[in-house]
Amino acid sequence: MCGRYSLTASPEEVKALFGYEETPNFPPRYNIAPTQPIAIVRNEQGAPHFALARWGLMPGWVKDPASFSLLINARAETAAEKPAFRGSMRHHRCLVPATGFYEWRKMGDGPKQPYWIAPREGGVVAFAGLWSDWSGADGSQVDTAAILTTAANATLKPIHHRMPAVIAPADFERWLDCAHGEPRHVQDLLTPPPDDLFHAVPVSTRVNAVRNDDPDIQQAVGEPVSLATAPKPARKKKPKDDDGQLDLL
Repeated sequence: MCGRYSLTASPEEVKALFGYEETPNFPPRYNIAPTQPIAIVRNEQGAPHFALARWGLMPGWVKDPASFSLLINARAETAAEKPAFRGSMRHHRCLVPATGFYEWRKMGDGPKQPYWIAPREGGVVAFAGLWSDWSGADGSQVDTAAILTTAANATLKPIHHRMPAVIAPADFERWLDCAHGEPRHVQDLLTPPPDDLFHAVPVSTRVNAVRNDDPDIQQAVGEPVSLATAPKPARKKKPKDDDGQLDLL
């Protein structure tokens, strides 16, 4: 899954990659957490546009948000079939700019070890996302979003069995074009990214606290993950709803 991520690139760098017309000014974020505002890029009238959304998708048909689970991730394999996500898969696909993400690895009986997972060559990547506009009975309105996940590639498998789906720049337009592309037309984009796209390094448990949002939380405290020497993750019971991705919705 993806429960924390980072966007530390400059607004100019992000705009150059995604090609939207807005000129937002946002600070670097090192520890973005669920329920916080996140940057998304979506198609409006045939062109990419920048927007902010709350991380945690809320389908428009939800009446009482207090009784609805927080949907920060959606399984790419089944999102088009699930009531909570199928409307967004058809009409509201988006891109989520990121400079990396965090994952936690359970080893034996000890505490989970966090890892900072970032592009080997640096820069910005685009997570596949979904958005939904939700309106309250009092007239309030908020855009919400979730990140699509897929099976982990070889680099991430020693840490976790899921990871964000990544859309390549050449496929931005096809992913965002909901007017002409149904979910079945873009399903091929939701596969594990190349094994050499990311590298993973262990970092301090300071990342566990949302209040810690500074460059130091990305400093390595050990060697990068090596597929040849990394021990297998501790065996665990069958996860419920894929560790919080709520596949049953």
